[in-house]
Amino acid sequence: MFDVIPDMAAKRAALTPDALAFHDTSTGEDWSFARINAAANAVAVGVKAQGLAEGDRAAIICQNRVEFFIALFACQKTGIVLCPLNWRQPAPELVETLDQVGISLLLTDAEFQATAREAAADIGAPVLTIEEDLAGWIRDGGPALNAPVPAGQPWYLLFTSGTTGLPKAVIQTAGMAWANAVNIGQAIDIASTDRAVCFLPLFHTAGINLYTLPVFLTGGSSTILPKFEPETVRSLLASGQINQFFGVPAVYQALALLPGIGDLNWTPIRCGCGGAPLPEPLIRFFAARGASVLNGMGMTETGPTVFLMDPARAAEKIGSVGKPQSLVDVRLAGVAEGAEGSGELQLRGPGVTPGYFGSPEATAKTFTRDGWLATGDVARRDADGYYYIVDRIKDMFISGGENVYPAEVERVLNAHPAILEAAVVGVPDAKWGEAGAAFVMLRPGQTVSPETLRPWCRERLAGYKVPVHVRIVQDFPRTAAGKVCKPKLRKDFTDD
Repeated sequence: MFDVIPDMAAKRAALTPDALAFHDTSTGEDWSFARINAAANAVAVGVKAQGLAEGDRAAIICQNRVEFFIALFACQKTGIVLCPLNWRQPAPELVETLDQVGISLLLTDAEFQATAREAAADIGAPVLTIEEDLAGWIRDGGPALNAPVPAGQPWYLLFTSGTTGLPKAVIQTAGMAWANAVNIGQAIDIASTDRAVCFLPLFHTAGINLYTLPVFLTGGSSTILPKFEPETVRSLLASGQINQFFGVPAVYQALALLPGIGDLNWTPIRCGCGGAPLPEPLIRFFAARGASVLNGMGMTETGPTVFLMDPARAAEKIGSVGKPQSLVDVRLAGVAEGAEGSGELQLRGPGVTPGYFGSPEATAKTFTRDGWLATGDVARRDADGYYYIVDRIKDMFISGGENVYPAEVERVLNAHPAILEAAVVGVPDAKWGEAGAAFVMLRPGQTVSPETLRPWCRERLAGYKVPVHVRIVQDFPRTAAGKVCKPKLRKDFTDD
C-alpha cells in the first residue's frame, strides 16, 4: 500500500497546528497538534541521549495520559520501538514479557514506579519517570524533526492477551496504523470535527487505534481518561462533548446498569463495539434508547479493524460483525469465494502484522503458506456477504462426538432475562469425553436457580449442546482486553 509513511505528528502539526488534538482529564490540559509535535521532538532527543538507537526497544507502563502518545510519536521519529506494558501485571509477569523483547529503557508514571523498578532490576534496564524525566525533556524542547519511516518498520509492540499461553509480541507498523485509519475511518465516517474518548488501556490495540490514533490522523480530538469509570464516561457522553464512542461488551454492560443511562441523547453518538460480540439483549437495550451499537471484529494482528457492521442493516443482522472493510481481504477456509458457509477466517492486507517480534516460529505457525493470516476463528458468511463469528476454534469442544461451539450456547443463556453475561467452556466428562460447563453472572436484583437454566437451554438447543454443569458467579476473570479468560474458568472448574 505504502512504501514510506510521513512523520505523523509533524504532518498533522503542519496541517492544523492550532487545532485541539487531546484534552487530558488528569491534568485539565489541552494539547494542540503543534504542541504534541514539539513535545514528541523533545522526547525523541531525550530518548536518544540515553543511548538508544533505531531498532532498540523502550517500554512504557502508565495509565492513559497524553504523554503516552507523545512517546509513541517520538519513537516513530527515531525508529525506536515502543513496548506498552500491562499495568495490571505484577513485576514477575512483566519480567517474562520484557525478556521476550530485550528493552533498553523503561518509562513509568508515578503510580507504577515501584513495579517498574522491581521489573527493571531483574533485566538491568534504567527507569525514567514521565513526571520528571520526560516532562523535563519537553520543557527543554528540541529541534524540529520530520522523519518519514518505512511502512513496514516496527513502530511499537503489543502483547497478545495470553489466553492460550505466554503473550506474544505483535509487531505494529506505521503502515498498519494508516491502513486501520482508512478501514475504521471510512466505516464510521471519521472527520476533523469528530470528538472521541480514550479510556481503554493503551497497552491494548483498541486503546490506541479505536479510535484515538485514527481520529488524530484525521485532525479530530480525543479526551483522555486514565481508565474506564462508568460514571465518568456517562457524564462525558451526557455533556455532548463526544460523538465517536467505542467500547468492549463489558463497557456497555457497565453503562447499561447505570441509573438514567436511557436519558442520554444517543442520536449524535456513533457507537462501535469489539473485542467480543455484543450480546443481543444489550444491542436491543441500547437500540430502544436511540443508540445503534455496531458490532465489529479485529485482532491485535490486524491493526485491528477488519469488520464493522453498517447502520443500515444493524437491526436486521443482529449478531453480524458486518462486511470486510476497504483495505482487507477475507477468505473462509474450505468455502468458495463469495459463497455462503463456515470455515476458518483468514485475512491479508496492509493492516496485517508482518509477524511476532523475535519469534519466527510463531509467525510461521500463524500464517498460511500463501501468506494469509490464519485467525483461529470460525466465521460464517451469509447470502448477503455479511459475516458472523461462530467461535474460536480452540474454544470448540467435542461432546459425544459432536462439535459444540460455546458462543452458540452463550447466546442462548444471554437471552435469559436474569442473566447479564454467560461463558461456556468444555470440561472433561467420563461419559461424553467433554461436556459444557456454563458460568453465568446475574443482573442486579435477579435470582435464578442453576437447575432451571438447563431446561431453558434444552428448549432452544440440541441436547448435546446443553451444559451439564451450571455455576452462578459474581464476576469473571478477564484479559486486559476485557475478554473472559476461559482457560482460567476451565482450570478453576477442574481444580474444584
